[in-house]
Amino acid sequence: MTKVKRESLAPSDWAEAALAALAGGGLAAVAVEPLAKALGTTKGSFYWHFADRNALLAATLELWERRDTDRVIAAIDESQDALTRLRNLLHLAFTSVQDGSAGTAGSVELALQASASHPLVATTLVRVTERRLAALTGLYTDLGLSKTQARDRGLLAYAAFLGHAQLAHATPGLLPKGRAFATHVERAVEALVSLES
Repeated sequence: MTKVKRESLAPSDWAEAALAALAGGGLAAVAVEPLAKALGTTKGSFYWHFADRNALLAATLELWERRDTDRVIAAIDESQDALTRLRNLLHLAFTSVQDGSAGTAGSVELALQASASHPLVATTLVRVTERRLAALTGLYTDLGLSKTQARDRGLLAYAAFLGHAQLAHATPGLLPKGRAFATHVERAVEALVSLES
């Protein structure tokens, strides 16, 4: 991590550092002193921007939601047909967890899932999950499925993403590498977009 001069730090610098710590070490790694050291500053700089650790955690969760949900949903190009949008979304989701290493979308996702009992995390996970499922349900509905069928398919796709993230994190050696990984993702996406029962 690049050291930043204290006077140039913004709340977003702390949130970015906390998100990286979260990805690498879970919720417990979001601690003021280690983050201050990583940023090359003091705890005083932290308290200039945040009242306490929960305020930093709230900013970090907001950053994660904006980066890994808002931007992803917004990136679905409405000018394309629903099938292409769904394929693109699923492809992006599955490839985002490719190696399971810290810093990937999957590592943050799993760190948050493991801390789902924390009140701030729980609230954020519920909101993000509902938004993601709504986006998936909308795409499946656009493909002609009933609301119930679309919701079921959305749940299946989201569960597949979470399972894939866990597999990439816990047992990355089981996933194919290189071109074989690309083929694996294409097969998973095609299975999830196929409307045949």
